[in-house]
Amino acid sequence: MALFPGIEEIREAVERLRGVAHRTPVLQSRTLDARVGASVYLKCESFQRVGAFKFRGAYNALASLSTEERARGVVAYSSGNHAQGVALAAALLGIEATIVMPHDAPASKRDATRGYGARVVEYRRGEEDREAVAAEIVARSGAVTIAPYDDPRIVAGAGTAALELCEEIGSLDVLALPVGGGGLLSGSAIAVHATSPHCAIWGVEPETGNDFQRSLAAGERLSIAVPQTIADGLQTTSPGKLTFEIVREHGVRIATVSDDELRGAMHFACERLKIVLEPSGAAALAALLSGRIELARGKVGIILTGGNIDAARFAAEIA
Repeated sequence: MALFPGIEEIREAVERLRGVAHRTPVLQSRTLDARVGASVYLKCESFQRVGAFKFRGAYNALASLSTEERARGVVAYSSGNHAQGVALAAALLGIEATIVMPHDAPASKRDATRGYGARVVEYRRGEEDREAVAAEIVARSGAVTIAPYDDPRIVAGAGTAALELCEEIGSLDVLALPVGGGGLLSGSAIAVHATSPHCAIWGVEPETGNDFQRSLAAGERLSIAVPQTIADGLQTTSPGKLTFEIVREHGVRIATVSDDELRGAMHFACERLKIVLEPSGAAALAALLSGRIELARGKVGIILTGGNIDAARFAAEIA
């Protein structure tokens, strides 16, 4: 795998994922099209295995390991969806997995990770460094680290979702998707610009967690405090090294949304599309509905990245 992945690495990931990952549906809504004045195509990764796009990158990374590396096991760190993706991929490939998760991660995500057979080690967000906790485990066990986004195999696997979208609907004029560490955003930029070089690509962050927006404005990676937002999957404090370079190279723009706008998008998706989204998964839809993304008439792709939220919390957020 090249250190800086390209479209060929994404196509190789497509082959590894064939018959394993779901080819998720693309939905349209006349109500949504009329509201924003464009043709919108919603790539529903909430219907992916583990309920989020993260399975794509996780499986691609683990399937790329050598026999010797698989025998050593893997360690990952995540607030939830990467955790579940690695846990399921490890179970499918017969690899032992340990996942470092924050103590305040949603219980449904933590329980699902254990349910796939992984061992969960908790840490206190804001007090402990998750990468340091993972590094200690690796030092003791010799396991292989599977980072949540700053890994070319993760980037390539994540990019398969956008490639599928382009294969289904043709060239795009705009693509918007949530951004945390940037794995999906960078992989999508590579995939889409290979076929639609003039497509405007937008990453969407919480207003309180705009580390990518600040970093791109500064021209270098900046760090922020752990953001306070309902979007637990987007509580990153700094862009990845690899992903930042890819995003900057592709001229990606960043929009931000409030927690109330996330709730509004979740409500719209439930009422109009009949689908359940977690706050992070609704970020790009929230930006579209709130007019945070510049649109021209044409084809707009939106990636709905995940639906992992328990029923009680979902009901409370959209009430």
